[in-house]
Amino acid sequence: MSNKARNLGIDIGKLPTGKKNCITDVAGVKVGHVTLDYELESEGEYACTGVTAILPHGENLFQNKVTAASYVINGFGKSAGLVQVNELGVIESPIMLTNTFGVPQVMQGTLQYMLDSNDDIGIKTGTINIVVGECNDGYLNSIRACPVRPEHAIEAIQKANSDKAEEGAIGAGKGMVCFGYKGGIGSSSRVVKVERDGGDDISYTVGCMVLSNFGTSTEFLKEHYKISSSQKESIHKPNDGSIIIVLATDAPLSSRQLARVIRRCGIGLGRIGSHFSHGSGDIVIGFTTAHNIPHTTSELLESRTQLREDHPIMNQLFAAAAETTEEAIINSLSQARTTTGRNGNTVHAFDFTQ
Repeated sequence: MSNKARNLGIDIGKLPTGKKNCITDVAGVKVGHVTLDYELESEGEYACTGVTAILPHGENLFQNKVTAASYVINGFGKSAGLVQVNELGVIESPIMLTNTFGVPQVMQGTLQYMLDSNDDIGIKTGTINIVVGECNDGYLNSIRACPVRPEHAIEAIQKANSDKAEEGAIGAGKGMVCFGYKGGIGSSSRVVKVERDGGDDISYTVGCMVLSNFGTSTEFLKEHYKISSSQKESIHKPNDGSIIIVLATDAPLSSRQLARVIRRCGIGLGRIGSHFSHGSGDIVIGFTTAHNIPHTTSELLESRTQLREDHPIMNQLFAAAAETTEEAIINSLSQARTTTGRNGNTVHAFDFTQ
């Protein structure tokens, strides 16, 4: 689809986008989707869900980890692996997205994929920390039937590539609802630059991917983004809702600095009208590809380069986190299509007529 926010005249923020305006603008990052869209055996039951895999790079993630952090804006969620991410400051597996009841199966599939790729895990070395984020797609998807299987996680990882990622009702976003309309997967990117006297400019990329499943009214969207749609409010009024935000960058940041940057994703979420409801799982997972952290080494010490805390580039990174989150959410709406699922429940795409 071509009706991304910018094609509709909705320009968000001041920083320039990357070439694809996608999380895959961060070099090395790959995205893969598996979408489930079919009737189940029981009458009225329907698989309307999927899995999305985000790979920080295309090499062996367990053997070559990346610096990472996570941030819980509101914790009504069932994500896995975040405790260890924040304790050790690294990610060592693909970042997986799915529905709430699909978390165990996706963990199993991702674990199997990583075990098959690393015969030392659990024998010659320690265990592995699998990271999974989720939102509840139970309005469209027969979530109790648990249609997501471990093999779907493996397939999503194997399909991952660095192309411009598909958005909307795709992968983990297939059954998600945003502001009562069809939501799901959305992405965006920004480029920040440092001008150096007498030397080449340095630029870094920030990319964001969201799984949007929150919000109750589009009146704020219509007014804030000057959308002249004559479409009536959705007949579906979701309670609370959730969002998973994944932020990637190639800027050399420590885990602590990365945590500071990803907290600004909440600004983008707030700008679009969310107030982080009681029953909302609003979670951010962030990583930087700037550091290749080997699983094993004989060295006592390790050195990593990181940005100065007080350099103006940090403020640009903060702004990029907010802008990419906001635009990714809009893109998840603009790219989604009307979807029918369980018991004939239908969620319409939002009309972005300008």
